[in-house]
Parts: sequence; C-alpha cells; structure tokens
Amino acid sequence: MGDQSVGRGMLWAASLGLLLGLTLLFSGLDRPDGTAVSGLDGSGRATLTIEAGRGGHYLADGTVNGSQVRFLVDTGATDVALSESLARELGLEFGPRVTVMTAAGPAPAWMTRLDSVSLGGLERRNVRATITPGLGEEALLGMSFLKHFSIRQEGGNLIIASTGSAGA
Repeated sequence: MGDQSVGRGMLWAASLGLLLGLTLLFSGLDRPDGTAVSGLDGSGRATLTIEAGRGGHYLADGTVNGSQVRFLVDTGATDVALSESLARELGLEFGPRVTVMTAAGPAPAWMTRLDSVSLGGLERRNVRATITPGLGEEALLGMSFLKHFSIRQEGGNLIIASTGSAGA
C-alpha cells in the first residue's frame, strides 16, 4: 500500500506542476502589448517607459497631428512610417515618390511631413515621415522622431526621455 500512496502523491504533484506551468504560460497572453507609463525623472525630464510586448516589441499609443495612432518603436527605421490607409485617414499630403528599404527589401513610398507626433509626454513638431503602402496596422516610430530623445533598454522595458528639463 505504501508504494501506491507514493505513486498517487507523485501523480498529484505532477498534475499541480502542470497546472502551475500552464497558468504561468497563459497568464502572459492576456497582457496588453505596449503598457506605457509617462512621468518625470529625477532631473525633471519627461520620460516614457514602455514594457515589451509578447513578441519583444515595444508598442505604445500616441498621436499624429492630434489623431490617435498605435506605434511600433523601430530604431532601425530612418523615419516615422505610416500605412497608405492611415495617411489617407489623417489627410496627409503625399509628397515626392521615393524608394525605401524595408525588411522585405525595397518598397515604393511617399515623403511627407507631420505637424506633430506625440508619445506620452514626449512631442516633436514638423517630423519627417514616409507613407509606405505595405505597412501593417501600427505606424513605425522611427529615428526622425526618436533621435531627439535619449533611449535605453532596461530589462524588459524601453525608456525614452527628453534630453532637456521639462521646461526646456
């Protein structure tokens, strides 16, 4: 009988371990991508901390010309990039036709200027951008915006901070 109760105990322990493992695995699936927190650092600089999403990407809500936009932070993108459908929705001017390099290779695009781009407490005016037809749902927050801020990765967070004091 002793062997049978030990076996039953091991089966219960294995079942509980499996349940715990599945709980941990699936608990991350309902976490929203791009949890972002705005604030000021010790020097009075505006900061935005973005938690990495499930795929390790940094997604956050911001605005373009006052309209709500979902951004994918992309330090490899030269400019802020928007899909053709989003650009039309925002009423953007389609400027000169250019070819941009994407992860999938060269792609046609149009140059444009954005009156304003904001993300948390961070904002820039007159931002260079491209309108790229094959782009997905999120706009790419590229270096034409990001170069004006300090950027660092800490653990699973991306921290973007203004380079001057809050009043500057």
